[in-house]
Amino acid sequence: MHSVKERFLSFAKDFLGFLLLILFLILFFTIESFKNEQAGFTVPDTWLQVNTIFLSIVLEAIPFILLGVFVSALIQIYVKESWMQRFLPQNAYAALLPAAILGTIFPICECAIVPIVRRLIKKGMPLHVGVVFLVAAPILNPVVAASTFFAFRTDLTVLYARMGLAFILSIIIGAILYIVFKNKHHLKRTKHDLTHEHVEVIGNSHGSVTRWKQTFYHAADEFFLMGKYLILGAFVAALFQTFLDRSFLQTIGGNEWSSTAVMMAFAYLLSLCSEADAFVASSFSNMFTTGSIVAFLVYGPMIDLKNTIMLFAFFSARFVIGFILTVTVTVFLAVMALQLGGII
Repeated sequence: MHSVKERFLSFAKDFLGFLLLILFLILFFTIESFKNEQAGFTVPDTWLQVNTIFLSIVLEAIPFILLGVFVSALIQIYVKESWMQRFLPQNAYAALLPAAILGTIFPICECAIVPIVRRLIKKGMPLHVGVVFLVAAPILNPVVAASTFFAFRTDLTVLYARMGLAFILSIIIGAILYIVFKNKHHLKRTKHDLTHEHVEVIGNSHGSVTRWKQTFYHAADEFFLMGKYLILGAFVAALFQTFLDRSFLQTIGGNEWSSTAVMMAFAYLLSLCSEADAFVASSFSNMFTTGSIVAFLVYGPMIDLKNTIMLFAFFSARFVIGFILTVTVTVFLAVMALQLGGII
């Protein structure tokens, strides 16, 4: 039995998600009316820009969220726990390399990776292996490689550094988090999990719910579960994009240490899709060092603002904080080492 407090918090989260969805629909369909001076009111241009950026982030991410929750649903229905034990090496460290290689195959951006990794861990994938896939797949996949190539085709150093760092650092990050957490359970159990288990029992016992119906049920349920956190993260990211003083960024862009730190913070706040962030990064090429551009392209897909909100929703706070600190320190030190060594 759930306590009154748990039921209230669950209701509050669902109600907030519903309000965010309504807000998104209102802004999407009525944006032009806000610009109409004859209506007797106008909205400041800065808030119109917030709305534009907010809508662009959500619309850009929704297709990938749909892909992620559908793949997650397929994993839930068709992937057996025994498969994980059969194909992954028993040695914790030996399993890191296959996970990183797996990230090079699937065209999944960071918008879709959280539900997929969550489902894989629930199916028996070790936590540290899931971490490797979480940070590697959004960068190492072919679509991101192609977009980075076209954005920096005059200087392929950025492409090579991005892909090489992502591959190596994903293994290092996975190893560090294995040492810290030892694959203890850090997934939160939600009411949606209980509902899914109930549906599966009914389907398996009475044959009334076929596998394809279960797949679509899981996908739809998880889409709305993830969607409210996506909308919240997109709105906060839009606020930062609009009101952040970019002239301040330009004044510190030439220093290797400060520019790397600032571009990592910028990547976190902007919450760009990894399949499009290279074109944004290329626009900063004249203001920031090559190393800081690489840091932007490696750090953002591994952890950003909207992903942080999703991670806190489904993983323990202790794990998420440890994950963010590990990724931040590892990426910063690696990029600085490459810059000080004259490699980039």
